[in-house]
Amino acid sequence: MKNEPTEEQLEESAGKVAQQIVKFTSEMNLNAEAFLDLIQDSFAPIEQFFANYTCAIMEVETKFKVLNEQFSLKYDGNPIESIHSRVKDYDSIIRKVVRKKIPRNLKSIEENINDIAGIRVVCSFVDDIYRLADCLLSQDDIILLSKKDYIKNPKPTGYRSLHLIISVPIFLENEKKYVKVEVQLRTIAMDFWASLEHKMRYKKNISPDLLEKLSHELSDCAEVSASLDSRMQNVRNLILSDSKQ
Repeated sequence: MKNEPTEEQLEESAGKVAQQIVKFTSEMNLNAEAFLDLIQDSFAPIEQFFANYTCAIMEVETKFKVLNEQFSLKYDGNPIESIHSRVKDYDSIIRKVVRKKIPRNLKSIEENINDIAGIRVVCSFVDDIYRLADCLLSQDDIILLSKKDYIKNPKPTGYRSLHLIISVPIFLENEKKYVKVEVQLRTIAMDFWASLEHKMRYKKNISPDLLEKLSHELSDCAEVSASLDSRMQNVRNLILSDSKQ
């Protein structure tokens, strides 16, 4: 493990960078204020790019919170256990651009990468997932771009979740802009399995033989989790059926 740089080393490094900037601005006949304006102009489109995705997440989160409140009144219970969101960081986006050989400009990135903004909605029961998804997609300002049901058709690893790629409008100062958001809906059991699977699968220095053994074990655990979801759903259905009598 590399040692963290000391404060003195950081100050020395910052000083060298400052000297290089001074040299650059003098060679380009730029004063400090003009240089800062140049930097600001260069970063402004990138800042707006990330701000758009942050705003899109806020829009979708609000929609789910409203649905959760409505469902709590109608069905006497909240279907949503938790909502998690994130915007991919700059490094992750660049790696994906390189891996997928996407042209390196913001317009192309917006068009070709669908999961820059991501929301994970954790539900109590499987039925809640489909009910929430249907309600979200029935809203007239939501455009469904793709849908992948890994609950009915799990991945070979055992991964289960409902994935939606949607386009949602955000309202900026002078325009309305549609932004893509990836929505993942899963139960508590699915989320528990996926979180642990991710942590273990990406551990370094695991031998191929052990990795294969772990893959089988994780697949079995996924089946157990799915069985638990099914049994809990049945228990809920019995309770609801009894309450209607």
